[in-house]
Amino acid sequence: VDSEPLHHRALLAGTARFGVDLSDLPEEAFRGVHMGDVWKILRPRLPENLVETEWLDAINDHYVAHRRELVAVPQAVETVRAFAARRLQQVCVSNSARVIVEANLDALGLSSLMDFSISLDDVMAGKPDPFPYAEACRRLGLRPAEVLAVEDSFTGATSALAAGLHCAGLGLEMSEASGRMRRIEALGELMRFVP
Repeated sequence: VDSEPLHHRALLAGTARFGVDLSDLPEEAFRGVHMGDVWKILRPRLPENLVETEWLDAINDHYVAHRRELVAVPQAVETVRAFAARRLQQVCVSNSARVIVEANLDALGLSSLMDFSISLDDVMAGKPDPFPYAEACRRLGLRPAEVLAVEDSFTGATSALAAGLHCAGLGLEMSEASGRMRRIEALGELMRFVP
């Protein structure tokens, strides 16, 4: 799902509840960055007495309430359904909070097609750390070299590659000497990677 526009609107609206205007931030300012790091970056602009969890709750509340505004990345829903028809295991590995991951899957009607999901709430360190993808592989019972991650951010691709997975980067220009990184222009191209 192209969640970045809604994430940005939720950040602005949630933070505005505390009297802070962040409208000067570019829409892509925090693409792929988990909210713990966003908090650290924005902390100097926020009220001194504001608690991180209260701030996050305000942002998440706005996001979940507006989840029907989410737009699927072209070919995403069709590709996930095609993989499910082939009985491929699918996992959502996200740098977002559990409530956001569930809202995204619900908005696209894909919850039942995921074996499980891993959110920022489930891990010791978020992307670009390799832990989220390593944990997904562990739970799947697969070696990282047997798994393909599909990413649309450098943060996520860095995490997947560091964990030892193959990675299809949607529109990403990344060099990877091992040959485990493949750039794709459309999600429908993923069908060539699977039996």
